[in-house]
Amino acid sequence: MPRVLFVFTSANKNLKGSQTGWFLPEAAHPYYKLAPHVDIDFASPAGPNPPVDEGSVKTFKDEESVKFLQDPTAISKFSNAKKLSEVNVADYDAVFYVGGHGPVIDLPSDPVNIAMINKFWAANKIVSAVCHGPAALVRATDSNGQSIFAGRRFTGFSNAEEELAHAVDTIPFLLEDKIKELGGK
Repeated sequence: MPRVLFVFTSANKNLKGSQTGWFLPEAAHPYYKLAPHVDIDFASPAGPNPPVDEGSVKTFKDEESVKFLQDPTAISKFSNAKKLSEVNVADYDAVFYVGGHGPVIDLPSDPVNIAMINKFWAANKIVSAVCHGPAALVRATDSNGQSIFAGRRFTGFSNAEEELAHAVDTIPFLLEDKIKELGGK
């Protein structure tokens, strides 16, 4: 069975000092879509129990989100989450970066994360992310040293959405602007 690594942020505070983390439905929904078909492991820079964005827990009460926080398998995966430094890329067919404002805080500057993404990319494995998750990929490069976004279409949290969320000054950069600077379309 294929194996997928879900990467979560370890950041629990934004630039203004408010609580942040990974966004609940952006982990729960993909998890339940993929779990019947692939083996899934969890990882974060600091390892076990990465912080969930408390606002996302309060806001999202859909069946999968509620179930995810109570799911014994997911709870076990969180408590046994690997540190990124413990991940062997050869063990996985794909990597998936869960969104939330937290990933913009810690993952783009984490040298272990950057090296790991570059290994996934060089091995032609699936590199994926949702919402703010692409922030974790902004320092990833191909074999020529070019951004993996250069000349490629991308999706992610837009500048307009960041303004609507009143979060522009809570993160180090706007995802849309950063990826466009890297040549993304």
